[in-house]
Amino acid sequence: MFHSNLTARRALALVAVPALLVTGCLGGGDDDAKAPAEKPSAEAEKSSEPKPEPVKFSELPDACKTVPKKTIEDIVPEAENEKGKNLKSKDTDSYTSCLWSGLDEYDYRSLFVSLRRYDSVLDVGSGDDRAARSATSEVEKITGDKANKKVEEKALKDLGDEATTIGFDTEEKGDDGGDYRNQRVVARTANVVVVVDYSGTGFEDADNPKADEIRKGAEKAAEQVVAAVK
Repeated sequence: MFHSNLTARRALALVAVPALLVTGCLGGGDDDAKAPAEKPSAEAEKSSEPKPEPVKFSELPDACKTVPKKTIEDIVPEAENEKGKNLKSKDTDSYTSCLWSGLDEYDYRSLFVSLRRYDSVLDVGSGDDRAARSATSEVEKITGDKANKKVEEKALKDLGDEATTIGFDTEEKGDDGGDYRNQRVVARTANVVVVVDYSGTGFEDADNPKADEIRKGAEKAAEQVVAAVK
């Protein structure tokens, strides 16, 4: 009788051990399931935030160094300063400009060059898109001004990503007034907009420059300015 009861107790013990192991494993699983999920690190959250689209150009050249001295001698004879007058900007990384002007006897010429750079801004647009909108606006400032006469607009090929050349005449009032021949070239290269304004007149009895002369001078300068953007 005693032997029989001992055998039965051993059998119950052997059955109980696996049951405890199973219960322990299940218990551990329940604890893991109840554990709070690990929060992403601040660095991981930051890396998942949307970022502005990268831009091609992160800086601008000095506008006064974009047009070679030889070109200035050709299109602005007797320039007051062949190095140009740098028109100061608070942020030269996004805007720079330069002015050359000269009076050769009674023939007056002026060249104004500006470069504006755009970064990408979330919910506003990429640098390229913002520059494209700016270029359109610079063209419309001339074509939409009723004071400008004989306006001729034309697309320019092989100059940046897009470019427009506009010829027009203006009449200045005052002692130094007169009829001016003008040409504006607006060119966009990626996220940078280049604007070149070239104009001329003849004081006293001097003849005004030919429209074709002003156009060629402006387009030549524009090609050199765009090439200087790197």
